Amino acid sequence: MKISAFPKCYLETIASGRMTVFDWISMAESLNADGLEMYEGFFTSLDDDYLQRVRDAIHGAGFAMPMLCCSPNFTHPDPDERARAIEREATMIRVARLLGGEGAVCRVLSGQRYPDVGREQGMEWVVECIRTLIPVAREHKVILGLENHYKDGFWEYPEFAQKMDVFLDLLDAIPEREHFGVQYDPSNAIVAGDDPLELLRAVADRVVSMHASDRYLSDGVSLDDLRQSDGTIGYSPALQHGVTGQGLNDYDAIFQILRDAGFRGWVSIEDGINGMDEMRESLDFLHQMRDKYF
Repeated sequence: MKISAFPKCYLETIASGRMTVFDWISMAESLNADGLEMYEGFFTSLDDDYLQRVRDAIHGAGFAMPMLCCSPNFTHPDPDERARAIEREATMIRVARLLGGEGAVCRVLSGQRYPDVGREQGMEWVVECIRTLIPVAREHKVILGLENHYKDGFWEYPEFAQKMDVFLDLLDAIPEREHFGVQYDPSNAIVAGDDPLELLRAVADRVVSMHASDRYLSDGVSLDDLRQSDGTIGYSPALQHGVTGQGLNDYDAIFQILRDAGFRGWVSIEDGINGMDEMRESLDFLHQMRDKYF
């Protein structure tokens, strides 16, 4: 198991251009991590010369680039929009290989849960899109990681496959295991109103990477208090980010399950909402878990 860092605290700052990806790489040199996860919105160009500068900066700072976080929308009712989403993800697969080399994980999502797109139709579109991309991933020797996600910050609607039953049905519909697997996020399972351990046990043998964050409930609030009519929790202000290992997730159980399943991938700390000091604490915790279980 190797540990990377993802700057959730600076996501919009970098994506908006107020901070560059090079600024983040420089800041991250103080972190006790093996790699830096990237997000598709961090790049001002997808030209090879620019991407090689990014790669050189990552390597020059002593890091690998194991994971590229992308948010394709494969459920759009317009077929032209779905085609563009496939084309964009194919491009990002190439970027993942250029930055991360063979075996890099390129995140893939299902798409938005549009009110007028039913489950059967949405599933058909998503499966078709991902199956189209698997040969591209195979060509570039990259792994597509399907994340149990809540909602990309730039989307209008939550994830189509947010709930565990839909996520598992989608995973079962795509049996490919060499270039397609699960990007697991226990906190997203909480936000979905599901049990993170139940989900992990169901997918453990297909997990290729993981996001490690944690959530805390405000005093006097329970998850049942926050549960919405569809069973999800959502991004309630009463459910807050904090230091990994000190919140609702049972990381001892999580890492036990992963170890028993033979997991040897990357775990990326998704933290820093409350500052870099908390990110350092979270990284320290992950190192303790790695020493204990791997």
